[in-house]
Amino acid sequence: MTLNPGTAEQVVDRAFVEAYFNAFAARDTETFATYLHDNVRWMISGPIDVIPYCGVHHGKAAVIDVMARRARSVLGVTHIAREQFLIQGNQGAALTRLTAQMRADGRTISYRIANFFRFEDGRLIENVSLMDSFDAAEQVLGHVIDVDDAPPLANGNIAIV
Repeated sequence: MTLNPGTAEQVVDRAFVEAYFNAFAARDTETFATYLHDNVRWMISGPIDVIPYCGVHHGKAAVIDVMARRARSVLGVTHIAREQFLIQGNQGAALTRLTAQMRADGRTISYRIANFFRFEDGRLIENVSLMDSFDAAEQVLGHVIDVDDAPPLANGNIAIV
C-alpha cells in the first residue's frame, strides 16, 4: 500500500488485491486471515433465516468464523468465477459467480455476488457482498418462492414469507 503523491489517499497494489481475492475464492482461511484488518466489517446481504452466514460480522475472528465454519456448514464452494474486477485507490469491486454444493443434499447451486471492498493500513477493513439473494434463497430452499399468493402491503409492495 502506498500514498498518492501530494495526497493522503492510500493506494492498494493490484497484485496485492488479487492475491487477497484469490485466497478468498480458494477458501484458503490461513492466507485469507493475513489480509484482514483486526477491525474488519464484513456484510453479506441475504435472508439470514435461509442463508445463515448472511448478515453483518465485525472483527477478524468473526469473519474467519463465517468463512471457515458457518458458510462451510451450509455449502461447499466448488468455484468462484470473477467476471469483473476493478481497483481504484484503496477500494475495489468484483462481480463474481459462486458455484457450490449444498451440504444437506449435494445439490449444486450457482448465483452472482457483487463484492465491494476497502483496505486500510494494508489490510481489508470493509467488505460488502450483495448477492442475488432471491435467486440464492430459491436455490438453497430447493424450490421457487411463490410471490403470487403473497398479500400486497399497503404501499403496493409484496411481502415474501
